[in-house]
Amino acid sequence: MSIMENTQYLTAAVTIDRAPEHVLAAVLDVRGWWTENLIGHSAAVGDEFVFTDDAAYPGETSRTKEGIRFCRFRVTEVSPTRVTWHAVDCEMTFIEDRHEWRDTDVIIDLTPVDRGTELRLTHVGLTVESECFEACSRGWSFYVRTSIPQLVTTGAGQPIPRYPDAEGAGGEAPSETRA
Repeated sequence: MSIMENTQYLTAAVTIDRAPEHVLAAVLDVRGWWTENLIGHSAAVGDEFVFTDDAAYPGETSRTKEGIRFCRFRVTEVSPTRVTWHAVDCEMTFIEDRHEWRDTDVIIDLTPVDRGTELRLTHVGLTVESECFEACSRGWSFYVRTSIPQLVTTGAGQPIPRYPDAEGAGGEAPSETRA
């Protein structure tokens, strides 16, 4: 498990003691490892989904805190060895270039190895010169090195939990309709 420091783009990798098909199933279950608040679908080419980290205004630009207001991805590739998402649009309030992820690609490669499967996430377009590089490195590293392996091996990752409803209890998941 490591953040790869000798690559052009932000990259995080881990080896998981499971077959590639089990790791792929977990990767495609974005709600299981990244956010339970995902809006849309994320498992097939052509699917689009929205990630948002704002509990008060899910799916729209926040007025309550800084973070990733939203990022809309289009799934452009799904194969037994690779999943690719293209960032169609985004709004990030914790950096000056609020659209830094726009037109970047998240590529997740799966490679069979003796001890299971190597999972390598590369965020093409984010380099050490990118404004969000440090924060994004910490985030992607956590999801790659901790949440996805836990989802694969135990059935439960550590995604951002479902937003609370108005009474403070866990609410329903955001719409399952296509974003």
